[in-house]
Amino acid sequence: MKKSHILILSILSSSFLIFGCSKKAENTRSKEVVVYTYDSFISEWGPGPKLAQLFQEKTGYTVEFVDCGDGVQILSRALLERKDTQADILLGLDNNTAEDALKSDILEAYLPKDAESVIDSELIALLDPQHKLIPYDYSHFALIYDTRSSVPEPHSLLDLTKGVYKKKIILMDPRTSTPGLGFVAWTRAIFGDAQSKVSFDDYWEALKPNILTMAPGWSAGYGLFTNGEAPLVISYTTSPAANLEYDGIDYYKALVFDEGHYMQIEGAGILKDAPNKKLAKLFMDFLISEEAQSELPLTQWMYPANKNVVLPPSYAKAAATPRKTVTTDVSTLYVATDTAMAIIAQ
Repeated sequence: MKKSHILILSILSSSFLIFGCSKKAENTRSKEVVVYTYDSFISEWGPGPKLAQLFQEKTGYTVEFVDCGDGVQILSRALLERKDTQADILLGLDNNTAEDALKSDILEAYLPKDAESVIDSELIALLDPQHKLIPYDYSHFALIYDTRSSVPEPHSLLDLTKGVYKKKIILMDPRTSTPGLGFVAWTRAIFGDAQSKVSFDDYWEALKPNILTMAPGWSAGYGLFTNGEAPLVISYTTSPAANLEYDGIDYYKALVFDEGHYMQIEGAGILKDAPNKKLAKLFMDFLISEEAQSELPLTQWMYPANKNVVLPPSYAKAAATPRKTVTTDVSTLYVATDTAMAIIAQ
């Protein structure tokens, strides 16, 4: 077991006592599907509440979303429970955590109805061609910049190491946050190559003085940004569209770098030992339907996996489109995460 996992599991073993749910009576459980997910998905502004309502209206069954914290913690909780799982579905694992989820052998393959016709085959192939995880949304990671700031706009990841950005950048902890892990993956893709003029280690050493904080999750980190604590935060190319749509804010900008951006694909999968597989499959069919996917752009602020969904105007006005997508070997991310966090801790 990777030591990163040990750390996450130790955190979750205590939080499990707070968020854990007891087994439900069999007659109640047969009418309900339980989904482990992350905090922002089931917040009042997230898609969870509306999806639960739509699912019940459409099928007559209920869905209970259980808050596991952030994306990385979903898998950790499922691994803690193993054969005694309370969940039917894990929702919120991404292309960075998929490898561990698949290696853990806790998921069952299932291709939802119409998935091959409504989801781009490249998304399915990049996440999991064996269909144990099915994409439901995606976006590229990007630095979001407050254009009102007195500090200049950076034009590359390397620019972020300049002295003018001292304590001006908000990141997320890669051990507990998928955007945090995504940033590590992005820097690994750019600076992990032997041909790079700057090594991955040297990059993080140079970046360290400019990091204001490593927030535990996206909600906390982005909240600090919108409160004006720092002019730069790691998020998604689609994030400024949310600020425009809900608050009329047009001064947040997703920065597009010529070196390329790392993409996150989020997926959901059915647990092998799910107590209610019948409803789990029904929910997976619903999750990728046009009806459910249409809720994601204005709540999840990611691109819906269903290509038939019409995007709102705020996406055209505020979302950015990277010119290049970069990738990295996800098997190296635990070592990269340990290295980055060790440098930050020095």
